[in-house]
Amino acid sequence: MAVPKRKMSRSNTRSRRANWKATAVSTQSCPQCSALKQPHLACPSCGSYAGRHYASAERTEHQG
Repeated sequence: MAVPKRKMSRSNTRSRRANWKATAVSTQSCPQCSALKQPHLACPSCGSYAGRHYASAERTEHQG
């Protein structure tokens, strides 16, 4: 197993970690209620996906 011979400097470590950025979640508008939702998922406000209604996907006030 490879083991580094010398300590890696802070600048090298930070420049390597500069590419660890998280990407923003993409959203699109729901065709039924025009609320923002993630693509390929049921709408959390109305519960519709691909012309069907899924009651379990609707967001409620007290989940749990």
